[in-house]
Amino acid sequence: MLSRLLGHWRQRRDARALQRRAIPDTLWSLTLQRYPFLARRSEADRDRLRRLTSLFLDRKRFSAAGGLELTDEIAVAIAAQACLPVLALGLERYDGFVGLVVHPDEVLAPREAVDETGVVHRWQEPLTGEAMEGGPVMVTWADARDAGELAAWRYNVVIHEFAHVLDMEDGLADGVPLLPDATARRRWCGVLEPAYDDFCRRVIAGDDTLLDPYGAEGLEEFFAVASEAFFVAPVDLRDQHPALYGLLTGFYRQDPAAA
Repeated sequence: MLSRLLGHWRQRRDARALQRRAIPDTLWSLTLQRYPFLARRSEADRDRLRRLTSLFLDRKRFSAAGGLELTDEIAVAIAAQACLPVLALGLERYDGFVGLVVHPDEVLAPREAVDETGVVHRWQEPLTGEAMEGGPVMVTWADARDAGELAAWRYNVVIHEFAHVLDMEDGLADGVPLLPDATARRRWCGVLEPAYDDFCRRVIAGDDTLLDPYGAEGLEEFFAVASEAFFVAPVDLRDQHPALYGLLTGFYRQDPAAA
């Protein structure tokens, strides 16, 4: 009885949210034209993505920084890309954060570290995106706006940062998202870790790699850059890294190469 009441309440809540955050046809068409990796999905996927995008806009709080003027075009473009990874998982996987901060372009973030001798080192790190446990998520509009063109480089800052959000769902940024049980975790590591080790060897050797060499920074970054390729260049990833593609297909419950 309680589950039925909760289900009915959620349906009414979502119906109201979809009315409040309805995306005009012209704006949705513009978004699909701008991002071919969204447009090439099936009609059913696009309809589900549009619905999730409206719910995302209703549940999350967007803030602009660096003089950027936040518009519906910006919000819908970022939200649609953010919802692609949870198209089959459900928006609840993003319940751990609320805020998004959008900068116009790359920002310099202050960093500090203490070495083994106790010396404090300070520097500024250029960022196009950043995800922290519990939020907020930061992305730059320049990179999110140009994601359609940047897909040729298997690059997508929004998908990258939201892969980190999924990775941190279990409290750790380690390249292993929240999985149903220990068996699933062992299987995940049994595929991801060898793929990562091979990738690092190739990066060190100076080989050209399908995935961004930044993925060699750690398993968490490897998962994020692999997720970028999975959604924006799925055929390339499937052809060059079939085991990794199969792993991500199982996790995301999507097969974008078949679209």
